[in-house]
Amino acid sequence: MLTKTPRPTLDDLDLAPGKRARLHRLLYKYGPANGTLLLLPIDQGLEHGPVDFFDNPDSIDPEFEYKLALEGNYSGIALHYGLASKYFAKYAGQVPLVLKINGKTNIPSDDDAFSPMTASVEDAVRMGADAVGYTLYVGSPAQSADMAQLTRVREDCDRYGMPLIVWAYPRGKAVKEKGGQDSLYAVDYAARVACEMGADIVKLNVPKVSDSDKQPKPYPTERLSEEDAIQKVVRSAGRTLVLISGGSKISDEDLIHKARMAMDAGVTGLIFGRNVWQRRFDQAMAITQRIQEMLKAYGA
Repeated sequence: MLTKTPRPTLDDLDLAPGKRARLHRLLYKYGPANGTLLLLPIDQGLEHGPVDFFDNPDSIDPEFEYKLALEGNYSGIALHYGLASKYFAKYAGQVPLVLKINGKTNIPSDDDAFSPMTASVEDAVRMGADAVGYTLYVGSPAQSADMAQLTRVREDCDRYGMPLIVWAYPRGKAVKEKGGQDSLYAVDYAARVACEMGADIVKLNVPKVSDSDKQPKPYPTERLSEEDAIQKVVRSAGRTLVLISGGSKISDEDLIHKARMAMDAGVTGLIFGRNVWQRRFDQAMAITQRIQEMLKAYGA
């Protein structure tokens, strides 16, 4: 078992006042308000298309997710420019906004994955956002353009005092050939890239532990539990707060198990979308309340 590394605090991050103030609101004013995060993403309509709303037809109306974020006491809601400009006004000051500023559809192959800009850090400031979200495809053949674009975003975030959350997703043919996008090698690498690119927070998937010899050495010989694997990527992320993604809808017990395992491994919080809002509103509120109750034990 790996030795657990304490998760970073705001004092560890050496932040400028603007970033510190916004992150303090996310960590200590909204949501669990105890130094942990619970974000509700609704960027899937652009990234996946309307197919994700079939399980719960009510969820195609962003008012569903905004109401859930408000009544479920989430730390913030993450979405693209259109859903912010058309729906956020009446929730401003009540639900913190994480504005996604790049994105793509999933119609083309991910072999050359790249998300162009869809908004700006200045848009986020004007809308009253507390953070911006940027998707970086680590390992894609287009990563040179991606990293250059992210560098400009990071510079704008530093200029405006805006926290930067990087959705760090391994993608591309080379990633597939080295164990796959959810392998420990790929997720661990993505965590480190986000740290070294200057992310304040990184969103990661739970790495899959495998002895596949497709992964570069020594990853195939690492004998880690799922929790140890998350601890490994938390350590690789350094002084970058880690959010674990929820993915597609799973059972209540599996979701709570995943959430507790991630928090025990030292992540700062959870970003659960489809596995919450693909349920009817009463069911979504019920699982949210269970997550909130669980997060009380992880305050800092």
